[in-house]
Amino acid sequence: MSESHYCTVADLADARPQLDEIRHHIHRHPELSYEEAETARFVADKLEAWGYDVTRNVGGHGLVASLKVGTGPRTVGVRADMDALPIHEQTGLDYASVHDGKMHACGHDGHTTVLLGAAQQLAQTRRFDGTVHLIFQPAEEAGSDSGAVRMIADGLFERFPCDAIFGLHNHPGVPVGTFGFRAGPLMAASDTVKVRIVGRGGHAARPHLAVDPVVVGSSIVMALQTVVARNVDPNEAAVVTVGSFRSGYAPNVIPEDAVLEMSVRSFSPAVRETLEARIRAIVDSQAQAYGATAEIDFIRGYPVLVNSEAETEFARRVAEELVGPEHVIAPFPPIAGSEDFAYYLQQRPGCFVRLGNGEGRPMLHNARYDFNDENLTIGAAFWTRLVERFLSKERA
Repeated sequence: MSESHYCTVADLADARPQLDEIRHHIHRHPELSYEEAETARFVADKLEAWGYDVTRNVGGHGLVASLKVGTGPRTVGVRADMDALPIHEQTGLDYASVHDGKMHACGHDGHTTVLLGAAQQLAQTRRFDGTVHLIFQPAEEAGSDSGAVRMIADGLFERFPCDAIFGLHNHPGVPVGTFGFRAGPLMAASDTVKVRIVGRGGHAARPHLAVDPVVVGSSIVMALQTVVARNVDPNEAAVVTVGSFRSGYAPNVIPEDAVLEMSVRSFSPAVRETLEARIRAIVDSQAQAYGATAEIDFIRGYPVLVNSEAETEFARRVAEELVGPEHVIAPFPPIAGSEDFAYYLQQRPGCFVRLGNGEGRPMLHNARYDFNDENLTIGAAFWTRLVERFLSKERA
């Protein structure tokens, strides 16, 4: 296929009103992780109407829409997430959430709509040779036992083989329509640590008869500041943040226990192991030094998201063809947030892409956030062109 026959943004111009309508409908009716039944039905009905072979209930409310054109043996997967967040929306939009306490504050409504736009375009033009699997995933926001884990466990790649897999997330603070690419580690592993310090309660006026868990916890918090500063190579990146410290209920009572909760981020498996080992050692030793005990629950979250070299370079070239090199950032800076797309990349080569949501706009997980509709046709054209290029006869 010649260069002129691959999808352009202009090819999606007529689809813009429909895409706006779809995105606003999904935004108006958000569903939390594991609850995406109506969103999945809405998406599946459209895909089936466009001629896709749709498999429902993959790993929960997950969908896979497959379309084969020609005889090419190559296969490609493209994924969008569908779930919302437990946030009270404060946008004031006429299509704001009708479900109090539930909101699409991360743009998954936009991600789903972008992939639906590409799905319709691919079904209409059929300018590729091979098989595309469009993966609509639930429960990305779950933090553990997520939709990616469940879909993989339900035989995603055995049932729907993919030579490579691609995904996308919007990025507030970067100009709208600007793509970001980084080979290797792009997004951090995210772990949660819960620590219960058990001391001995008593009267505030007789501290020598008690073991004060507040003092122990305070010492632990300060000691943890040395983990990144003194145990991690300065050329590596890591974060240890104590976000919660709870203890006591009265000023004249030394409480029996205290609870610390922390978020731990890293960009390599080796650093991740170092962080866990040092956190456990510091918590145990500090507690013992004061005569207390500590119960540690180290909860592994999403792994490091590592983009493969060849697929990242391929996706970058597609973006440059589509919007021009002036609208492409490569390498894109590492992101301390985490993403369960990382699990797919442990199974297959691929690339997770960032797409600018606009400068001066609310950040992700903010009650005033909204996906930028200017990205609907840009994103849909990108996915369409990527599939056409990946499954072109020239690449066979």
